[in-house]
Amino acid sequence: MPKLIIQIPCLNEAEVLAQTVAALPRTLPGIDEIETLIVDDGSEDATVEVARRAGVDHIVRFPQHQGLAKAFSAGIDAALKLGADVIVNTDADNQYEARDIPALIKPILEGRADMVIGDRGPESVAHFSPLKRSLQFYGSWVVRGLSGTDVPDAASGFRALSRRAALRLNVISDFTYTLETLVQAGKKQLAVTHVPVRTRETRPSRLFSSIPGYLRRSFVTLVRIYSLYEPIRVFWTLGAIMVVAGVTIGLRFLYYYLFDPVGAGKIQSLILAAALSIIGVQTILMGLIADLIALSRSLTEDTLLRVRKIELRLGELPDTEPGYHPETEPHGEPKPMAEQRGSGTA
Repeated sequence: MPKLIIQIPCLNEAEVLAQTVAALPRTLPGIDEIETLIVDDGSEDATVEVARRAGVDHIVRFPQHQGLAKAFSAGIDAALKLGADVIVNTDADNQYEARDIPALIKPILEGRADMVIGDRGPESVAHFSPLKRSLQFYGSWVVRGLSGTDVPDAASGFRALSRRAALRLNVISDFTYTLETLVQAGKKQLAVTHVPVRTRETRPSRLFSSIPGYLRRSFVTLVRIYSLYEPIRVFWTLGAIMVVAGVTIGLRFLYYYLFDPVGAGKIQSLILAAALSIIGVQTILMGLIADLIALSRSLTEDTLLRVRKIELRLGELPDTEPGYHPETEPHGEPKPMAEQRGSGTA
């Protein structure tokens, strides 16, 4: 029977964490064992103490704030080393209904999917502003095109991963894991699906301070990840646009030079045409180099996968201090505990 670990990245969540943990299921059909894992991303409040009292099984701690993407990645790595067969990621603010976890993991247990995304139906969520609903809808449309998946809610953090998927995903962004892991999953031919989930209204997101800032960072993340996996398409497209523009401007100059003596002095057009053509050719050549680098990266990822499997086969534990055992705590009071401290890579 498989083991499920539910991980929760946290940053200053002392007020709501106990409620979130209390709602998590303790038994599920088809699951032999359920454990909870908190990744404390440098919280300055009593998040860790609340987690202890709530009976969390494992706590990974960052001494300072590292960002959501690194917290997610550290949690995945720790969950794998703790023997997870299925990993569910949820938010600490209790926005997702824990009662939907059985539906979230069902496709994985049935062998139909490696990654399952909880679809909030963002275009119809009442507590989302019209602008946010629109951005979520069109943003997910862009991610579907880039990743080759059909997930309608790309930004949802409520998701389940099989062990196979968790081993193959490598988060390199320092902003958010949601978009990057979807693009990676699509490019690595992992089976991705989605199920409807329920949400409740919570405090404003702490991931970004403004919508323009979120859009800018999300755009940079998508371009960066897509360029890693489709370098020839990206660079050759940009290069071809510049070459075509350069040739077009050059032909215009040639026309005026040959047939319109009055316009024969348009030397600026010739300079621009030459510059665009040269930059375009250089960009295409950069695409070839980037493709070779991508092949090298693919080999590196294969090596990393083998290393991970060897670590797990040898029983490698998370790079943390020993945890505590909530079941031994009298009356729910925590004993002195050496928290599991992550270095950012756990």
